Amino acid sequence: MKVTVCIRRVARRCAWSALLSGTALAEAEEDIRDIRGPKTVPGSWVLTAVLAGAIAVALCTYAVWRRRHRHSGTRRRSLTLSEQALERLENTRPLMSPATAREFGIAASEVIRNYIEKRFGVVATQRTTEEFLQTLLQGSNETLARHRALLEEFLRQCDFVKFAGASLAVTDMESLFQSARGFVLETGEAPAA
Repeated sequence: MKVTVCIRRVARRCAWSALLSGTALAEAEEDIRDIRGPKTVPGSWVLTAVLAGAIAVALCTYAVWRRRHRHSGTRRRSLTLSEQALERLENTRPLMSPATAREFGIAASEVIRNYIEKRFGVVATQRTTEEFLQTLLQGSNETLARHRALLEEFLRQCDFVKFAGASLAVTDMESLFQSARGFVLETGEAPAA
């Protein structure tokens, strides 16, 4: 009887052992299987829909903002060259006092020389008044030639104030200002529509 009990015990152990090794074999086979595709998680479409909605709202908000910004009338038309010169010339008005006569002469002369250079394609800022006036005599620009006397008087007065240190009365500076303004108005291009 003792032998039978022992045999039964050994048989049970072998059966358990076989069962356990079979499970281990099955697990090992499952480990070796090929890669499987992604598994869908229930409710994952909700996150995608929320993100798509947020992007759509952001794009609509941006489109509305651009439309309002474009049509708000904040864009100024670009100024013509003569309008720019007149604006810069107007900015010299605060310098029209005997104490700042030299600064006024320098600023007004610079505005007119830059205007001539850009408007007529004549080098005016890198030349002395004499060189510039000589170029006018030799040049073929009729508009500038017509205004030669006015330009000569204007530039000589500015040079007198700049280099000789002379002081001008306010009425003389006003006269210089008006002659420069008149020159720009007479020679300016037609305003853009």
